[in-house]
Amino acid sequence: MEIRDLAEFDAGTQFEADLVIVGAGPAGLTIAREFAGTSTRVLLLESGLARETPEHTSLAEVESVGEPRTEAQKQKRIAFHGASSSSWTQASQPYGVRCRALGGSTHAWAGKSAAFDAIDFQERPWVPHSGWPIERQSLSPYLDRAADVLNLGPNVYDDELWELIGASSPKPSVDADIVRSFFWQFARSRVDHLDVMRFGREFASFKAPNIRVLLNATATRINLSQSGSRFDHLEIATLSGARSSATARHCILAASGIENARLLLASRNDQASGIGNGHDLVGRFLMDHPGARIGQLGSDRLAEIGRLFGFYGVRHQGRTHMYMRGLAPTAARQQQERLLNCAVYFMPQLSPDDPWDALKRLLQRKSDRVLQDTFSVLNGGPLLAKGLAMKALASDAMPVSLKDLVVNTAIRFSPNLVADEFLSRGVPHKVTAISIDAICEQRPDPSSRLRLSDRTDRLGVPIAQVDWHINHEERNTIVRLGHLIREIFSGAGLPEPLLEPWVACNKPDEAVIIDMAHTMGTTRMSDDPKKGVVDRNCQVHGVRGLHIAGSSVFPTSGHANPTLMLLALAIRLADKLKTELGAAA
Repeated sequence: MEIRDLAEFDAGTQFEADLVIVGAGPAGLTIAREFAGTSTRVLLLESGLARETPEHTSLAEVESVGEPRTEAQKQKRIAFHGASSSSWTQASQPYGVRCRALGGSTHAWAGKSAAFDAIDFQERPWVPHSGWPIERQSLSPYLDRAADVLNLGPNVYDDELWELIGASSPKPSVDADIVRSFFWQFARSRVDHLDVMRFGREFASFKAPNIRVLLNATATRINLSQSGSRFDHLEIATLSGARSSATARHCILAASGIENARLLLASRNDQASGIGNGHDLVGRFLMDHPGARIGQLGSDRLAEIGRLFGFYGVRHQGRTHMYMRGLAPTAARQQQERLLNCAVYFMPQLSPDDPWDALKRLLQRKSDRVLQDTFSVLNGGPLLAKGLAMKALASDAMPVSLKDLVVNTAIRFSPNLVADEFLSRGVPHKVTAISIDAICEQRPDPSSRLRLSDRTDRLGVPIAQVDWHINHEERNTIVRLGHLIREIFSGAGLPEPLLEPWVACNKPDEAVIIDMAHTMGTTRMSDDPKKGVVDRNCQVHGVRGLHIAGSSVFPTSGHANPTLMLLALAIRLADKLKTELGAAA
């Protein structure tokens, strides 16, 4: 496989392929992998380099005119998203988190993965614009293949998982008529055994002579045939502005929920309103996962709560996989109370005298309480020693086979311990409470949308203007979810959660809700061109050879992290194109 910088070629170079893919994130790289070793010539275009750079990240700037609006939301976004990407800033990306580099969003993600529920695909009377043109069951084989790509275990995310774990549901049990267990998995790297999967590093190790990757290659415009009914070629540019073109029989936009819509809207040579936008749908129905902290559990019975709603190991095909347990309202309860799909998960809160944080402040000379931090370090001997041992395990000097043995054995016998290291990057912390965090589906809203700003980036492409809405349905669902959790904990004899004041007092408008950087819906799927941008096979309506991959095609958002689902759709699209291109191994 050839990976080169577009700047190494002369300006005006015309690249030719059978399939051109815009974006080397999870969707684009997975589709390219599906064609590895076939007769199809694949050209993969990545706007960034192998690693993130501030210069390339500047092309991902957005202008926000919607949520988040308040200073409290902005500060929470900085705390939540700030450490996830080396080049992300609240000023340049006031909505979303996008990484311009080989591997895309996996430079910033936590590896959290789950499948959508059957109810997410159904048309629900209490959720306007709901319903997919395909059924959840039809995606099952593609979900299994996507799980293999992500190095996951079995696609089981409800109480059926207890059978795979080989144990009964832990006691005390919660009211199954109100809520059910919901599990998330974590995509583990095959390269770095103590990290989540970073798609760029995984992909670069492949050998596929039929795939060419161009870095520093930003798609600036889509051009159609003279009739406007077929894809023709892309205009591409380096960061310095040197222009070239890429021609192919088929093109797949896999550049993110924002960039897919932005590129369609900015391509106005052939269609004045943008490609695929004859019914003013491109950029509409922008969705995310509103997230909020709804309460916490104090120091009483922390170990028990951690056991009930922590991590579980599942042995599968010679490996042990981690699943994290949360709770979600049953489908019947959602219908009964007209709720959106939602869930809670439980996260440890750090003590103010955490020794690792104290040590970091002292080493960086940023401590404003030197004496207290020094005592915290001196008293934190066991935690510090444990952390140093984990750092040694992560070292390149440790043989890979030994790492595998240690990590898999640890997951099998103590998944909570391994999860702590996994989420804290090998640095154990002192925990004093457990927070209850909610994640919620959004009502599909055509007024929540992306437009083009009057401002342009350094390549002359209008930047995205984002108007993301958090509606009453999301706010009310999150508040109600908080009360349901308190009710079921009380009924099960568990410690009563201390709800946030806006939850306890039923004041949803006072909630501090942020986006989880799960952009969806801007090129939604529908069999009717008047209701969607792409058809059930992810082809842009009325434009042969132009396809879209990624969460921008989702008609509804569910509450589950979108990566597993978007990869299933990407693999499904790849299979379809293999047939059309006659791809031979």
